Amino acid sequence: MPLTFELCPGRMIGGEHPCFIIAEIGQNHQGDIEIAKKMIKMAKSCGADCAKFQKSELENRFNKKALERPYNSKNSWGNTYGEHKRHLEFSHDQYRDLQRYAAEVGIFFTASGMDEMAVDFLDNINVPFIKVASADTNNFPYLAQTAKKGRPMVVSSGMQSMETVRQAYKTVKEHNENFVILQCTSTYPLNPDEVNLRVIREYQKEFPDIPIGYSGHETGISISVAAVALGAKVVERHVTLDKMWKGSDHAASLEPTELAELVRSIRLVERAMGSSIKQMLPSEKSLFVKLGKSVVAKENIPKGTVLTLNMLRVKAAEPIGIPAEDIFQLVGKSVTKDVEEDESIVSGVVDGYVKKAKC
Repeated sequence: MPLTFELCPGRMIGGEHPCFIIAEIGQNHQGDIEIAKKMIKMAKSCGADCAKFQKSELENRFNKKALERPYNSKNSWGNTYGEHKRHLEFSHDQYRDLQRYAAEVGIFFTASGMDEMAVDFLDNINVPFIKVASADTNNFPYLAQTAKKGRPMVVSSGMQSMETVRQAYKTVKEHNENFVILQCTSTYPLNPDEVNLRVIREYQKEFPDIPIGYSGHETGISISVAAVALGAKVVERHVTLDKMWKGSDHAASLEPTELAELVRSIRLVERAMGSSIKQMLPSEKSLFVKLGKSVVAKENIPKGTVLTLNMLRVKAAEPIGIPAEDIFQLVGKSVTKDVEEDESIVSGVVDGYVKKAKC
């Protein structure tokens, strides 16, 4: 059984606990604090567990030339990549404001720490856990520094090889027991052929002592629901108020009706996963009474006759007799009374037959 731990105050994950659903607002707020608040409220109303953003200290995350690079994309909010990112980056005070608002709304609040200084800030404002973006999963010094904060971590694995993910696991594990690895493919939007949900199973085998989750960038909800059926204990999806807004993430994001349906479907699948014990359920018994199969006499069988298989057959019978699966146990045993053709063979009629308890 994977490790169970408290990801957020009062919210356990792993084992049989419900999947933790992260609404990734990221920078889909368009740099507008009021839109960000609307998105937090939307995430809560749709049933998500957490509203998540992305926090960067830009000069620490990018070098000077990267920030000065011309950025002429249709999604650009500035002439250079630095101007674009600054437009979308909230200040420390704005983050504290959003954190307070999330608390008022009643939803957990956190962010991806996109560089070491951002992680320091998130730790300082006491977020419940820190998200590691896929681009930093091979940044082992960053992983170690983040793990040493002692906060639970959620680590995405897009763009990485299995060997890199193993090394990331070892790096975090050395300092921090409480973390999750998410299967992820860093394409926006994601082609279903490149989702590779089977990696979830591989991670479960490779890292049996931690929960495994899924971060999806596909369109629709079906694949994310399937990830939960495979055992994902955390699901993260980008969300938006309008897929037509400017920005590269919107096309791979869920609008409110889709997010609400994702949450509903995940909770339905969790109910349907049920128990691993296979048995006849109380709700099935009425149908069994009508259609369940019993052993009946294929011919008249006089008292004292030693039964052979060709004397017996299986039918839906009244009254219910010896269950069909026990027919071979009757061979070689004798009947203690006359049994007419087509009559149910009941347990008290066969000498030495003992009905086995069903598990």
